[in-house]
Amino acid sequence: MQPQLCVMMALAHGQATVRETVFESRFSHIAELAKMGCDASFTPGPGGDLREVVIRGSGGAPLTGADVRGSDLRASAALVLAGLAAEGVTRVEGLRHLDRGYEGLDDKLIGLGAVIRRHPRP
Repeated sequence: MQPQLCVMMALAHGQATVRETVFESRFSHIAELAKMGCDASFTPGPGGDLREVVIRGSGGAPLTGADVRGSDLRASAALVLAGLAAEGVTRVEGLRHLDRGYEGLDDKLIGLGAVIRRHPRP
């Protein structure tokens, strides 16, 4: 759930540090969140690798809609959540990952009041 928690931290007050200890590429969503206005920067972790990110929360200010791409299941879900919290339109590509793990997520979110439209790939 680390990518989803990063979205929450981007919207919260204060600063948080997230350390990834398992997968080197688990932070792919950070660059996409930055397109939406998330204030995040990588810091060298133990051994000098970039497995830590510092997120400075917006204090409740919304993110900004943007065109983003989910690189895996969790990143795609996090970007959908970020889009729901953003002002403006967010377009999320890479939904094949999302559909593999969260069956009918868009319909479930619409049932909760979200405004989501799925467009077929060109």
